[in-house]
Formats: sequence, C-alpha cells, structure tokens
Amino acid sequence: MDRDTFIIAVYCLVVEHYHALTAPRPLRRGGFAPTLSDEEVITMAICGEYFKLPSDKDIWQYFRTHYRHFFPRLGDRTLFVRQAANLWQVTAALQQRLTHVSGQATDPIQPIDTLPLPVCVYTRSGRDRCFKPYADYGYCAAKQLDYYGFKLGLRISRLGMITHCPLLAARPHDINHLDALVENFRGVVPADKGFIDAYRQALLAERHAITVVTPPRARMQSEHPRAVLEVCRRWRKLIETVGAHLTEHFAVAHTRAHDLWHYQYRLMRKVLAHTVVVFLNLQMGRQPLDLDGLVTA
Repeated sequence: MDRDTFIIAVYCLVVEHYHALTAPRPLRRGGFAPTLSDEEVITMAICGEYFKLPSDKDIWQYFRTHYRHFFPRLGDRTLFVRQAANLWQVTAALQQRLTHVSGQATDPIQPIDTLPLPVCVYTRSGRDRCFKPYADYGYCAAKQLDYYGFKLGLRISRLGMITHCPLLAARPHDINHLDALVENFRGVVPADKGFIDAYRQALLAERHAITVVTPPRARMQSEHPRAVLEVCRRWRKLIETVGAHLTEHFAVAHTRAHDLWHYQYRLMRKVLAHTVVVFLNLQMGRQPLDLDGLVTA
C-alpha cells in the first residue's frame, strides 16, 4: 500500500478501537472539545513513528506540510504535542486491546528479553536532572555496553506481536525482572541465559504454571529435551528481531524527552506503532514482521 492508504488504514483502526475503549466512560465530561480529535492525534503519532520522524515537532510539521487535506483542523504545534502526551494512557490501552483482539495475548508460548534504554550519553549521566532518581547505571552483556537509563522488558507472541513491555530499572540483573516479565501469563517462556535460575524457575512452575526454558551453560545439564531447546532457540531469535525493529526502525534508544512522564508516553507510542503494523500485516495475510514491505511508496 502507499502512504495515503496506510494513514487511512491506521485511522480506521484507531477509530474502531478508540470508540470501544471510551464508549463505557468518555474521556472528557466537560470543557471545550479539542479542535483535533483524539483519533486523529493518535493516528498522526503512530504514522509519524512508522515514518521515522524523530520528534513531535517533526511529526506535526510533516502532516501540516504534506497531509493538511487529511487533517484540516491541525492547528498550533504546542496544542498537538500537549494533546498527544495527555493521551498516553489511551495509547497503552489501545496497544493492549490490539493484542487481545488479534488473539496474540493468549498465545501459550511467549519469549522474553530486555533492551537497554540509554537516556543520555554515559559521560553526561552525572549531570542528569531529568530522570533522577528513576534512571540508573546498567550493563548490557549482549552489546557489551555500559549505559545510564532504563531497560525495556519485552514479551512477544510467536508471531512477533508485543504482548507486554514494562519499563524496568537498569542496574538489576535480568533474572531479577523475571516476575515482571511473566506477569499475568501462564505457559512456556523461552528466554536467554541471563534468566537461568533454577529456584525461581521451579517456583514459577509450581505456583503459576509457567515453564521458563533457557539454554544450558557450558557443562550444564538441561532438564529439557534437545528438540525443545532447539524450538525455543528459534523463538528467541524472533524476539531479537522485534528488539532490532524497536532499536533501528523506531529508534527506541533515542527517545527525546525531559521527564519520565513524556518518556513513557513516547516509548509506548513506539510500541503501539510496532503493534499496529504487525496487526495490519496479520489482517492482510502478510508476514507479521515485514515492517518495511507494508508501505511501498
């Protein structure tokens, strides 16, 4: 599809599910209605992230220049930015609704992983005034990276849709975030060696019917058959692909914000944009994680 068709498809999707979310309880009960509808603002944010526009200003400028005929009531930039940020809870609810409507939230096998999220250059961390005391120093063994910021937890379905994405502290080892990553889930959880902990895994299996499958370390005997380990290895590759999408296409490690509230919103809209593209691919019978091939012009 071309860009015009993509924007229309995203708008129709947002309108349908926004109304389903707000029908029982409208967001606004008084005051003046905004000039631009919430559905239009969310559509612009999703499409802006997919088009790799790095900031709210760039998104506003792009649609004002090229798609004023789609959004004729698009007005002042500050009003757009403020309205978009105020919709972060709706953004999160919309992302969760899409995972349930598509059936991906109930997938019995969901791999987990974490992504490093630097909030500033490491050498400037001592002068940070935006994210203290929430941000902390962390280390990513996979990238051999020391950084200052957060971790993004990821849990995905076997088709690549993000079903859970908590914002986590950077300093603790991944194994300490295991409970947060498997929250409200029952089933099999493929994970990498960073989540090896026999005691925690046995506790989750006994109390919550969660089976965490990790590859064994050198000279370590695994309790799982080799065939199971091989299948789980392929699913772990899938979550690495999703992590690469968030890092490279949606620039999740370069989220521009000056406080935690705006940071969480911009992070969530990147996740929502990824979810929407996977959702549309599934509806069209395409490969779910073929992000670049969805819009051809």
